[in-house]
Amino acid sequence: MYNYAVKKVSDLIPYVNNSRTHSEEQTTQIASSISEFGFTNPVLIDENDNLIAGHGRLLAANKLGIEEVPAIILDGLTKAQKKAYVIADNQLALNSGWDLDTLRLEIETLEELDFDLTLLGFDDDVIEKLLDIDAELPELPDGDRDPFQQKTFTLHDEQAQLIEDAISKAKSDPRIDTGLNENSNGNAIAWVCEQFLRGDDV
Repeated sequence: MYNYAVKKVSDLIPYVNNSRTHSEEQTTQIASSISEFGFTNPVLIDENDNLIAGHGRLLAANKLGIEEVPAIILDGLTKAQKKAYVIADNQLALNSGWDLDTLRLEIETLEELDFDLTLLGFDDDVIEKLLDIDAELPELPDGDRDPFQQKTFTLHDEQAQLIEDAISKAKSDPRIDTGLNENSNGNAIAWVCEQFLRGDDV
């Protein structure tokens, strides 16, 4: 059960063990979004004004000097449910993907309408690649675009260089299979992995 309310920012209590972090840059992005579109996404709180979801929006509200924000009161959740939802609310959104061709078309339209593309939340280099019809579409956070998937990894600089060298070498090998995927980097990584699993020299 839930109820809608308008709450004073000063009365809301952030969850002390919130594991989701918000950099100053991201808080500024959220603040810019609120300034442009309004506070369209209410924070979620329990019956005692403890924040369950919306920590980034609360930081942005403080940054903008907003004194009251819309809130949805989630009444009757157990302690375990509250703790779990703090995590799930953040992670579930990350499990979605992008249709990059459609995204490119939408961003091109927004550019034609002279909309400020920085409000979309993407880095400048991603926007530039999306607007460059000759550029390979950029990598975005993990997600499925059936039957394709995108994967992101955290690598040390030396590991990243190793991957780049392996991709470069694989691309020049005539044995590589390009039939399943138009993304040359994806084909190269898959081929290297296949050769490794077979025990073949690459």
